[in-house]
Amino acid sequence: MRGFGEVLTTLGVLLLLMCAYQLWWTNVTSAAAITVARDEITRGWRDAVPQPSGSTPVAITPPVLGTGFALLYIPRLHDKVWGLPILQGTSKPVLSQGAGHYADTAMPGQLGNFAIAAHRSSHDEPFAHIDDLVVGDKVYVETQTTWYVYTLTHDDPSLTPNDIWVVDPVPGKTGVMPTEKLLTMTTCTPRYGSTGRWAWWGTLTSTGPTNQAPPDGIDPAT
Repeated sequence: MRGFGEVLTTLGVLLLLMCAYQLWWTNVTSAAAITVARDEITRGWRDAVPQPSGSTPVAITPPVLGTGFALLYIPRLHDKVWGLPILQGTSKPVLSQGAGHYADTAMPGQLGNFAIAAHRSSHDEPFAHIDDLVVGDKVYVETQTTWYVYTLTHDDPSLTPNDIWVVDPVPGKTGVMPTEKLLTMTTCTPRYGSTGRWAWWGTLTSTGPTNQAPPDGIDPAT
C-alpha cells in the first residue's frame, strides 16, 4: 500500500508539472516567439520596395509554410490580438507564434474564405476571450501594402473537429463558387479543452493602403 501510494503521489506531481507547462510555460515561450515573428514581418516590410502613394493595393501570394505575412488586430481582444502575427499553415509550431492561416483558403482580400486559427488556452492564448466578440465587431488584417477590414456577422460555438466545412470557400456549401470576400476565425472550445470548435465569420467591408492613415479603430500610438 505504501508503494502504491508513492506511485500515485509521483503521478500527481507529474500531472501538476504537465499542467504548469501547458498553461503557464507555453504562454511564456509563445509570447517571446510572437514578438520575434512580429519583428520579422515588420522588418521584411521595411526592407521591401515602398508602395507608391495612391497606388492600387497589391494582392499577396501564398507564402512558404511557416512564414509570417500579416498582422491581426481585434479591438475587443486588444490585450492579446493587437499586431498578432499571421503565419502560413496551422501546425503546432506555427500556432505557437501567433495565428495560423489555413493554407488552402483565400489570402486576405481575395474572393472566397480567408480562414485563420489560434489557441484559446496555452501558447499565449490569443483567442482566450473569443466568447467576448459580438456581431458587428471589426477585425483588421494588415499586410505590407494594405489594410483589410472585416466585420463579424455570426458565430457557432458548438462545432466539432470534424466540421471542416467552416473553412470552405463558401462555409457550409461545399463545391459552391464564392461571390464574397469572407473571414473565418476558429479556435478550440471549451477554453481549457479541445473537444469542440468555435468559429466566427465575417465579410470584408473596406480596404486601404498602409502608406496612408490607418482605418478607423486603429490607433498608431497603441
